[in-house]
Amino acid sequence: MSSNTSQDNQKDGRIRSGRLVGKSLPVMIWIIAMPALVQQFMAALVGLFDKILAGALPEAIVVASLDGLGVGSYVGWLIGIAMAGIGIGGQALIARAMGSGDSEQSHSALGQALTISFAWGMLFGAAMWFLAPLLADLALLDEQQQARIYCIQYVRIIACGLPFFGIMMVGGMCMHGAGESLVPSVIAVLVNVVNVACSWLLSGADLAWLGFEGVTSPLGLDMHVAGIAWGSTVSFACGALLTVLALSRGIKDLRLQWHRLVLQSKMAWRVVRIGIPNFFEGLSMWMANLVVLWFIGEVASTQIARDVQAASSEGSTELSEAGQGLQGAHIIAVQWEAFSFMPGFAIGIAAGAIAGQFLGAGNLAMARKAVWTCVGIGVVIMGLMGLVFTFFGSALTSVISDEPVYMETVPKLLIICGVTQVFFAISMVTRQALRGVGDTTWVFIITTCSSYLVRLPAAWLFGVQLEMGLVGIWIALCGELVVRSMLFLGRFVHGGWAKREL
Repeated sequence: MSSNTSQDNQKDGRIRSGRLVGKSLPVMIWIIAMPALVQQFMAALVGLFDKILAGALPEAIVVASLDGLGVGSYVGWLIGIAMAGIGIGGQALIARAMGSGDSEQSHSALGQALTISFAWGMLFGAAMWFLAPLLADLALLDEQQQARIYCIQYVRIIACGLPFFGIMMVGGMCMHGAGESLVPSVIAVLVNVVNVACSWLLSGADLAWLGFEGVTSPLGLDMHVAGIAWGSTVSFACGALLTVLALSRGIKDLRLQWHRLVLQSKMAWRVVRIGIPNFFEGLSMWMANLVVLWFIGEVASTQIARDVQAASSEGSTELSEAGQGLQGAHIIAVQWEAFSFMPGFAIGIAAGAIAGQFLGAGNLAMARKAVWTCVGIGVVIMGLMGLVFTFFGSALTSVISDEPVYMETVPKLLIICGVTQVFFAISMVTRQALRGVGDTTWVFIITTCSSYLVRLPAAWLFGVQLEMGLVGIWIALCGELVVRSMLFLGRFVHGGWAKREL
């Protein structure tokens, strides 16, 4: 592109290519956020449906299945973190290129991001396979041998699908950078259908939760948790295939050119350089939450020991099971909370993509306006979701399981997170916006400092030292989100993100 064209772009501040060309700000947000919300909703449904199926397994293994699957779900989160590092590099570069009209950069960034994601998925999958027993040992009690087996099964099977998951996720994020979120959302819907069908057919769970008592899979395989995991893995492979087909066909001003898949050191490094801080930010947050799982294990162990000592033989058995169900209760609450931060995440995607494109076009004022508008929308939507958690926690819990340990604990956790959803919205949208414009180093610094200087000490203090249990841990977790939201907001107001060169 000539220097004259570049100067013209700087003068008029208009986005030069991609789906957002010529659109007003509200329309831009709608174009990206609504399909992205559908995509996030479908992703959350995959996890929710997996847990519903685990809750519909034979009663003798329900608690062990949910505990094992719950801990295994943290690996699913780590997988997303690992791939998001590559995806955000491609997304940020493509967004800048769309704003400036540089098609060479956008096509090159897409090809390199996909190549790196596949290789990274293979490497990360191998690591997860071998580390699965260590994860189970860290998060689960010695008494939870069956849950440990389920956890290892789940993690290792999911690890087999990581290269496919990488292509699906990174390809979708690159499309977001170009202002296209409809295609990834359609793919997410199809992936969800495949996951639901395959997981049900392979797990052997019945459909009593849908009102069809005694209706089980016609295959009769009864693979239980392993079947649920294989269903997800098959859906990842289908999602990767659909993503490659969509990008090969092309979206507006962005198309997968096969020769771009050959490794190009300069562009590959640009993608990785942006993504490395994002990966370590996510890894830092994941490790902090893994420590939280250990805290929950400590709480459960203490509760079991106390109850066995103090209660009668019959009562101690029930309470011991309650202690063993705390991991499952934690994950059920997290699963429902996901439906709140999905809108914030989707709106944050819009904020990052739009702000990135306006920065590419040299229009800082519109980049700022886009982020502030998205923050306001996120606060309203997530605040309303917080009210739902506060007043309908018991009903939400019973959708997954009506086991007494979950009905007793999960609604309390949902109330705690419900009252802090406004701050979670601020944190979610500003964080995604900063990532989308490539300010990943400061996102890493803020997340790490907040997690290790506030989140973990507070969780240990309230949950373990003051013996407030899982409720105390959740008070600490949600309180830390308030602190983190102020830090991200401060970084955005400071404006250093606007000066970052990609």
